[in-house]
Formats: sequence, C-alpha cells, structure tokens
Amino acid sequence: MSRLTEIAVPEELVLQARCGEESAQAALYTTLAPATFGLIRRIVGSRALAEDLFQDTMMTVFERIGSFRGEAPLGAWVRKIAITRCLMYLRSPWHRARLAIDRDDEETLSREELFRLVVQDSRAEQLDVERALAELSPTARAVVWLYDVEGYSHEEIAQAFGRSVSFSKSQVARAHARLREWFEPQSDRQPCAP
Repeated sequence: MSRLTEIAVPEELVLQARCGEESAQAALYTTLAPATFGLIRRIVGSRALAEDLFQDTMMTVFERIGSFRGEAPLGAWVRKIAITRCLMYLRSPWHRARLAIDRDDEETLSREELFRLVVQDSRAEQLDVERALAELSPTARAVVWLYDVEGYSHEEIAQAFGRSVSFSKSQVARAHARLREWFEPQSDRQPCAP
C-alpha cells in the first residue's frame, strides 16, 4: 500500500471528477480508497471506527472536490481531510467519555489477559507493529503515526491538535518508549556488570 501523497492521479481525471462525472469519481475512489483507509485505520486503531471515518472522509472528499485547487497533489489534500476527521473524532468529548468507561472495564483484567484477548481477536496477517500501536492511547498512536509515517513536523502536529510543540515531542518520546518495551520486553536478564 502506498502513501496518499505518493499516489499519482492524472489531472484530467480530477477535472472530470470535479465536473461530476461518476466514472471519474469511481476511478478516484478506487485509486485513493486503500491508502486512505489504511491511514485512518492506523490512526484510530479500531477497524469498525475506521470504516465509519473512512466513509465520512470520502463523502467529504466528493462533496468538496470542486474546491480542490490543485496546488498540491490530490493525495495530500485527501490525507489532510482524513487526518482532520480522525483528530476531530479523537478530540470529541463523547470519545473521551467512552475511553474512560473502557479503561474502567479494562482495569479488572490483568495485562496478560488483555494481551491474550488482543492476540485472539487479531487476524493472523496483522503485524506486531499494529498490535504494538494498539497498546498506545489513541492520541499517542495518532501523533506517532503522523510524525513517523506521514512525516508531519512537531509544529504541524501541535497545530493539528491545537496544542504546543512540546506536547507533540513528549507524546512521540513516550510512545517510542512504550513501543521499545513492546519489542524489547524486559525478561529475567542479569545485568552485564557485577
């Protein structure tokens, strides 16, 4: 799967889609959908939620395609819409309330039980990276994905979240530390020095 900003879309196809030609819009959807869904899925974590946000994103894309000025690649424009939709959801007070309820429910399970549930529910083709990202909070996952994969700067992330640059930097640092723990679990190793 390629990144949205790397997808080449012929200008003629974009022009036809802007004029409302359904076949051109279908071709745009086919071209952009896999990368768009992949981006959203990795930011929000939940497949069901990603499907809802993907649908919302694509509806927004086709509602606003007439306002696309072509100053940047179409994929970059779609990426911005998708990320905005994800961040709007993550900042929603309803989402935060649901997370607080879920956190209360999860506290009754041990870490090992939660890990077993995550592993049992995940598909065989899922990578360890996706499971590790799922261990992060939604905000940390979004910040890490935007910084490490999408190439956003700390300033751009701070602006998207309406926070400071230090917020972005600390989220990335903490998330990287948690990811290192995931991939390099502490065992009963003896220290090298006596």
